[in-house]
Amino acid sequence: MQQQQNPNSQMQNSSNLAANKSHGAHEIMDVHETLSTLTGTLEHYKMYQPNIQCEQLKSILSRQTQYLNQLYNTMVNTYQSGTRPPQPTTTYNFELSNDVTYGLSPSQPTQPQQSPQSLNEQNYSSYMMGHIKACATACTTSALEATNPVMRRVLQDSVPNLCEMAYELFLYQNDRSYYQVPQFDDQSMTQLLNSFTAIPNPQQH
Repeated sequence: MQQQQNPNSQMQNSSNLAANKSHGAHEIMDVHETLSTLTGTLEHYKMYQPNIQCEQLKSILSRQTQYLNQLYNTMVNTYQSGTRPPQPTTTYNFELSNDVTYGLSPSQPTQPQQSPQSLNEQNYSSYMMGHIKACATACTTSALEATNPVMRRVLQDSVPNLCEMAYELFLYQNDRSYYQVPQFDDQSMTQLLNSFTAIPNPQQH
């Protein structure tokens, strides 16, 4: 007897779907959230721009805005078409030195600023880092849910670039003692660094 197909079944292979329909529900919602996070980042960057006095931070904001605009357009195109975007994901490069200052110096306790006029480069660079970290997290979460291979690749390729942008902001903050980096004492660090050992190479048969 021939098996009857359930008329209510919605099971479909991706090869039978148009590219712009080849997205799972989780993917649609997570990429929607990612694009909203990128939008909020770009809008906040626009708000910070006229208030930043430091030329170096202005330059960082300008470069990151340019990259984020391009990333946003690439992501929207892929989201809507499901196909390879005309502008692929590019590599973000920063211009700061990788030198990091370790240790803590005495500083006054802080609290939330009580007026917009009190905000300064330490605040703005911290906000920028928070936005970029949120974008990196959103892209990672979405990539893990994406079923469309092109959308997944765009999301995956975006994460290391967003990490570079966050690191650029960290270096800016660290250079000005806005972001201090504590270290363990030598004995604790040595013990932790040596708490694992490599797996021996498997025997060749």
